[in-house]
Amino acid sequence: MSTLVETRKQAIRKAASRGTRGMTLIEILVVLAIIGLIMGGVAVVASNALGNAKVDTAKKDIVNLETSIEMYQIQRNDCPKSVEDLKAAGIIKKVTKDPWGQPYEIKCPGEHGSVDITSGGKDKTIGTEDDVNSWDEDKPEEEDK
Repeated sequence: MSTLVETRKQAIRKAASRGTRGMTLIEILVVLAIIGLIMGGVAVVASNALGNAKVDTAKKDIVNLETSIEMYQIQRNDCPKSVEDLKAAGIIKKVTKDPWGQPYEIKCPGEHGSVDITSGGKDKTIGTEDDVNSWDEDKPEEEDK
């Protein structure tokens, strides 16, 4: 019986020496590289989604400001010069800035409609390609239809 126990112990030692070597440094680095690539892809997708969400927020803010300006015009028979005028009149509770931290520009009367509202967009400069304007064709209420 002792030879059976010794034979079994030897078999266990052989199996243990073959299967418990652990991971090499190369294997760990490969796994970390794969995780890094996945995280990089997720970051790019999340960044694009955030940029699109900011543009959508600016469009919705502009639609809300248009409504508030209409109320201001009905009450005062005048055009507000800034968002602060709307707050002073009690039409809005809080002066909102665009998603990039800049004030919305209001032109009343506007060149494209009764009121033109503009956000400078990502570059924070009015008059460039990334501006969000009240006269843009892709307004959020048209997307819902």
